[in-house]
Amino acid sequence: MAESTTDKNKTQGASQPQQKKSGRSGGNRRPRQGQGRPAKKATPAQAAKAQEQAQAGAAKQPAQQKQAPQKKQAAAAKQPAQGGQRRPSSRSRQPKKATPAQAAKTAAAAQSAALAPAAAPQPQAEGKKKAPFGGRKKSGSGKKGGALPLRIVPLGGLHEVGKNCTAVEYGEDIVVIDCGLTFPDSDMPGVDIVIPDFTYLIENKKRIRGVVLTHGHEDHIGGLPYLLKEISVPLYGTRLTLGLVEGKLEEHRLLEKSKLNVVAAGDRVQLGRMQVEFIRVNHSIPGAVALAFHTPAGTLVHTGDFKIDYDPIDGEMIDLARFAELGKEGVTALLMDSTNAERPGMTASERSVGRSFENLFAKAGNRRIIIASFASNIHRIQQIIDTAHKFRRKVLVSGRSMENVTARAIELGYLKVPKGQLIELAEAGDYPPEKLVVITTGSQGEPMAALSRMANGTHRQLSVNSRDFIIISARPIPGNEKHVGNVVNALFKLGAEVIYESMYEVHVSGHACQGELKTILALTKPQYFMPVHGEYRHLIKNAGLGRSLGIPEKNIVISENGRVVEFGPRGVKKDELVTAGKVMVDGLGVGDVGSIVLRDRKRLSEDGLLTIVITIDSETSEVVAGPDIVTRGFVYVRESEQLIKEARAVVTKTLDKCLEREVNDWADLKLNIREALSMFLFQKTKRSPMILPIIMEV
Repeated sequence: MAESTTDKNKTQGASQPQQKKSGRSGGNRRPRQGQGRPAKKATPAQAAKAQEQAQAGAAKQPAQQKQAPQKKQAAAAKQPAQGGQRRPSSRSRQPKKATPAQAAKTAAAAQSAALAPAAAPQPQAEGKKKAPFGGRKKSGSGKKGGALPLRIVPLGGLHEVGKNCTAVEYGEDIVVIDCGLTFPDSDMPGVDIVIPDFTYLIENKKRIRGVVLTHGHEDHIGGLPYLLKEISVPLYGTRLTLGLVEGKLEEHRLLEKSKLNVVAAGDRVQLGRMQVEFIRVNHSIPGAVALAFHTPAGTLVHTGDFKIDYDPIDGEMIDLARFAELGKEGVTALLMDSTNAERPGMTASERSVGRSFENLFAKAGNRRIIIASFASNIHRIQQIIDTAHKFRRKVLVSGRSMENVTARAIELGYLKVPKGQLIELAEAGDYPPEKLVVITTGSQGEPMAALSRMANGTHRQLSVNSRDFIIISARPIPGNEKHVGNVVNALFKLGAEVIYESMYEVHVSGHACQGELKTILALTKPQYFMPVHGEYRHLIKNAGLGRSLGIPEKNIVISENGRVVEFGPRGVKKDELVTAGKVMVDGLGVGDVGSIVLRDRKRLSEDGLLTIVITIDSETSEVVAGPDIVTRGFVYVRESEQLIKEARAVVTKTLDKCLEREVNDWADLKLNIREALSMFLFQKTKRSPMILPIIMEV
């Protein structure tokens, strides 16, 4: 992964960061482990030990050696970078952190502004030309006047929560925001994941300048391997985001030819005629950023997934000051997270969950503690580790995704683990229950997750009993409530005590509620407002917040996947449609499962299958053998012999009629058998199994 070398403070002509291929082609060497690409996957305990060894080795270095790299970097900072641009100093690359009090003051001012009535439009002086976009100051580089429209092409994430993917276009340049996946609905049997339809991006692949990533959640990066199999395009994201992307690309054998570029909050990259700025935000995963697109047509702000946390676990507060600066400079359009737009007030701080953990650890007494959470919630995992250390308990991690994410977070320095705190799963038997905490997957009741396997007794190393105290530190995603309930019931039956969100504050959302959404609206003062990331009801609620702050109805845009939104000097247009939809991934098959296949699977799952095998003489067209009937999932043959006998008679009668009419086309013969047998079975059973006639010639 290559480090970005662009300057936050430049608004025009910023150079594109150096792109470095992950593979060895072109003489490039593999990145070292410190750059986020481990040669071999390590367990969380191994990663923690490696970190301890590295810290111990660093402590032994002479002070002069420690200072040498700093002097070298300082000297390098004075040298002009490629293209005559100066390298950003550490001060310019990282926005100045505000104290919690300063951040609260900024938010309070924004909320006060939000409550104030919208200012009446001032009459324009006679003879003075009206500037594009309502006279707001344009930001970004490019020639004045004659600006092309700024186009938004949503390919996923609207009217749904998941598979987020949006293309931003200016002229001949396209920049893609995120590329996620979603999980199948109950009416998609056998489907593993669902990704956006990339047809539009493939058709315009020569215009794509890069993919910029807001954070490392699956609904924002999970579709990348499938896009990169079709298009070679550079990726831009923060260290943890790209660290998680690397793991996905390794699984798909795409890492060697992928171009990954590390950026930090405050950086800017020039992609064609669009300059993309990365702005620090709070979310349930470190390294989350909002995006500001500076173009000749104005500035577009995309919040990504965010919340406002005045006391974040990592001390990295959302950069409200930068949002306010953008508002003063002029924001043409704001695209904002709508997930929690129905919820009033402010989202609670992640720190509150840590306080709950301390109370629950004390309540657990001498019982083993098992905590299920989202694998990507690094801040939650950090608080579990900190609380376990305080209560002198060892921590082990169970579940493939939890192990992979935790190990990667430790390697990249996002998780701080005290020496000897993490142990291997094989060491669990060496410690009494009162000395153990297990962090596991399965908070959504997934059948193959570690907690589910513990609940049904199929986990090889861990079993649940009455000496276990289990905390489910997550809220069920809509549609998963029944699965979670089944797991909780199974755990109670095994004698464990189970704590979940409705009983205790063991989870807080990573998305902004109405108070925070209003704050960002008030700070940025957008001319146009487009709610994104949510179901239709969420978008409508978010749009209502915009209206309440004085944004005109005509300037609020509710769109859908595939409907292009154009922001231009004459207002908003959204009359163009492009290909967008759901592409289902089943095993190695991508897009080969469609509505017909799903219909057949659903029918098979509901009414079963009935197969009729008939052998016919090819010369005389006489039935030589059969009809033989085989059923699966329809009826139990031994208990339904009379029904099968009658069904066989229906087939024989239909065959005789067809042969009398000299029906020699096997397709017509099969159709007649299927129709006659389907009618008979429905009359007898009120069921419609899938009927599959097979005719063999001899």
